[in-house]
Amino acid sequence: MSNKSRSRGDLLIVSAPSGGGKTSLVNALLAADDRLSLSVSHTTRKPRPGERDGEHYHFVDDGVFDGLVAEDAFLEHAVVFGNRYGTHEGLLTQKLEQGLDVVLEIDWQGARLVRERFRDCASIFILPPSLTALQDRLSRRATDSPDVIRKRMDQAKSEMSHWPEFDFLVINDQFESALEDLKAVLRSLRLARGRQQKDHHELLAELLGNG
Repeated sequence: MSNKSRSRGDLLIVSAPSGGGKTSLVNALLAADDRLSLSVSHTTRKPRPGERDGEHYHFVDDGVFDGLVAEDAFLEHAVVFGNRYGTHEGLLTQKLEQGLDVVLEIDWQGARLVRERFRDCASIFILPPSLTALQDRLSRRATDSPDVIRKRMDQAKSEMSHWPEFDFLVINDQFESALEDLKAVLRSLRLARGRQQKDHHELLAELLGNG
């Protein structure tokens, strides 16, 4: 099915605590599905080695970011570790109108704000299989001090308390199994009655004698 004949795509929000494996799972999901696109956030932080503007983030300075805030261009925006991040509503909507499904990787606070504007979106919260596993994952990064890891664990516990706000819950114990769960959620959205009715309205009309 070409983009021109597709109905409007679906928005899929994916959230998780730090160390939950969200980014790795989202990247694998994107690689496995050419009808899925990533919502690329704007940020004021500097690019890291290997990051490309427009692919990983839209890298802008504070002046540009302030202008977008003043224009009410962002669905949500926040300051994280001294850097500003925002989800551009127009760019996200453009992808949806092209018939692409869009995955938005965001924290629970941002997810709450986005759901207020996109009430028909679907949301997934990813949890680790245990606190021990979560701490091990944070420790394996080998970039944070024990004090920072402790603070991240405390923050993660607070973040995880918001899982009931989401439509789907995925436990990231085995990576491949969690990835299949994400694929299943995406497939269920595409098989929903309303979307199937839009995607196959000509077939349905023919089958029911209304063509």
